[in-house]
Amino acid sequence: QVQLVESGGGLVQAGGSLRLTCAASGRPFSTYAMGWFRQAPGKEQEFVATISGNANIAHYADSVKGRFTISRDNAKSTLFLQMNSLKPNDSATYYCATGQTSLSLLSGAMDYWGQGTQVTVSS
Repeated sequence: QVQLVESGGGLVQAGGSLRLTCAASGRPFSTYAMGWFRQAPGKEQEFVATISGNANIAHYADSVKGRFTISRDNAKSTLFLQMNSLKPNDSATYYCATGQTSLSLLSGAMDYWGQGTQVTVSS
């Protein structure tokens, strides 16, 4: 059974930082792409970032480039999202997901989702 568990969300002031973690289990980790997505109230789910398996190639949404960094620790089957210079518009529930490739994730073909962690950025 594949399990994805997000953590690290919270309340932070604009300009602050948070580090999100996604712990994965139930399948080989390093060969699968991972990604972060977010959804704010009244808005559609939005792509944030993806990272490939062994090659660790990252893609970012334009809105977070230069501020967010996605990374993974394959030895610990863990995905991270370092979020710096946070803005109120970053407030959302953040979800991690896994798929066969980064393109699969970007096209919406996720295999599994986590339950999400809430990020609130105050102005």
